[in-house]
Amino acid sequence: MSEGADDDGGAGAAARSRGGSPRGDGFAPSALGTREHWDAVYERELQTFQEYGDTGEIWFGEESMTRLIRWMQKHKIPLDASVLDIGTGNGVFLVELAKFGFSDITGIDYSPSAIQLSGNIIEKEGLSNIKLKVEDFLNPSTKLSGFHICIDKGTFDAISLNPDNAIEKRKQYVKSLSRVLKVKGFFLITSCNWTKEELLNEFSEGFELFEELRTPRFSFGGRSGNSVAALVFQKT
Repeated sequence: MSEGADDDGGAGAAARSRGGSPRGDGFAPSALGTREHWDAVYERELQTFQEYGDTGEIWFGEESMTRLIRWMQKHKIPLDASVLDIGTGNGVFLVELAKFGFSDITGIDYSPSAIQLSGNIIEKEGLSNIKLKVEDFLNPSTKLSGFHICIDKGTFDAISLNPDNAIEKRKQYVKSLSRVLKVKGFFLITSCNWTKEELLNEFSEGFELFEELRTPRFSFGGRSGNSVAALVFQKT
């Protein structure tokens, strides 16, 4: 589901929209939260890859992938730990995980074109230890379970923009996460739509904050802050 970023703090495709929202959650509904949008995006990217070999953009930039892998290395996550990439998009992060040495990696996306694109990119890289599945994370199959690590770079952001009852979909996301992640397992989320405090509230039931990851800071008009939040939760 994740696609299109101009830099580590960019992720413009899921830009925050608070002002004048008709919804109580503070986000204006957007096509960026719909399956139809992402199907169209990945159909185009698949065609581009087939014609030109271009893998497409990296959500939140390459630094976001490096940040997560460094955290996994710092905490000595075993290379055979089961890792789930939620909304894998073009699967580039899966490739980086495999190159680092992780051997039990799964990528899911509800867009069949995204999974096809991921498969083509993974095949081009000569990798064979990556599993890909067409899955709607809000209604996952019973086989999707028992993961040590779950990673989200933009999928929760997109769900938050869904025009059709986004609040309920966010609640379902948390329920699905709790179901697929092992007890004491880790959930690594990177978001441009949510602040640290808001994410703590969204994932308050069944999860506790384990660590906040450093992200680029900005200064403007005498104020400073982070344009991206990156947190690690642990399932309780």
